[in-house]
Amino acid sequence: MLLRLVPQETNIKFMKARYFGFVLSLLAIIASIGLFAVNGLNYGIDFRGGISIEIGMEDGGDVPLADVRRIVGGLDLGDVQVQEFGGASEALIRIERQPGDARAQTNAMSSVRAALSEEIPAVSFRQENVVGPKVSGELKRDGTIAVAVAVFAVLVYIWFRFEWQFGLGAVVALVHDVLLTVGFFSVTQLDFNLSIIAALLTIVGYSLNDTVVVYDRVRENIRRYRKMPMEDLLNLSLNQTLGRTLMTSTTTLLALFALFFFGGPVIQGFTAAMIWGVVIGTYSSVLVAVPLLLQMNVKRESLLPVDDEKDPTVDKTRTGNPFEHI
Repeated sequence: MLLRLVPQETNIKFMKARYFGFVLSLLAIIASIGLFAVNGLNYGIDFRGGISIEIGMEDGGDVPLADVRRIVGGLDLGDVQVQEFGGASEALIRIERQPGDARAQTNAMSSVRAALSEEIPAVSFRQENVVGPKVSGELKRDGTIAVAVAVFAVLVYIWFRFEWQFGLGAVVALVHDVLLTVGFFSVTQLDFNLSIIAALLTIVGYSLNDTVVVYDRVRENIRRYRKMPMEDLLNLSLNQTLGRTLMTSTTTLLALFALFFFGGPVIQGFTAAMIWGVVIGTYSSVLVAVPLLLQMNVKRESLLPVDDEKDPTVDKTRTGNPFEHI
């Protein structure tokens, strides 16, 4: 049913809207940087430091996560996260760092133990740790390095696979996606924790996949339609891959929306980042990565093989509607 809703043949002039896309993206990036400078991010326990407590059930039963969240959340200790840890019979409680010295952290852990033991007699406490600001600072630094290394690796990969213009276009699109995702979290003030770093890396991979699919079609069409103007060729490539792009994005969003609404609060921030990333990644592949090739005046000669007879992408026999190759 969904396949019937996806257009099979389109003739959208994407390149005519490239300047609109560039201006919109530039304004969005400036706004994201400004919001980050003014509002900052609502850093979670991973980056602020805090208390972690591992609990289990002495009778081997499942930890009542909803009850644990209610009990610990009622202690007025600030941000509290409760999630399964290793299995249904174990859970991890994370609480934001309390104002004050080590004694304040110890008092908070004592309050949690007392409250849980009173209402859930079968609970057992396995391990308790305090994550200091030094550790959280290292996590913040390592997360930033991870995203930067991923983007640099993409630049190298695309450069070797295509040409430097393709690599630069892909990296600009990826940086665009990451900055706008940071702006999204600055506006919404959702918890920004290690799972969001994982979401950013996933967004980089998703956006790259979309971009590479279109770039592959551009390269094929450069070899197939050697006299076609570059603007028309890029429009053709985007139209040929539009159905695949819409199908992939739609099915991915369906799964993500299900996780967002029914997956619980533990993964809500991650799925929100992914939903935003899929939308922005699709937009940047169409209106940022590909139009940049036209602006950078990509040379088709560097993508043409020396011997046409050995090039399987060159159609030497068929002519007609180019969209029949979709």
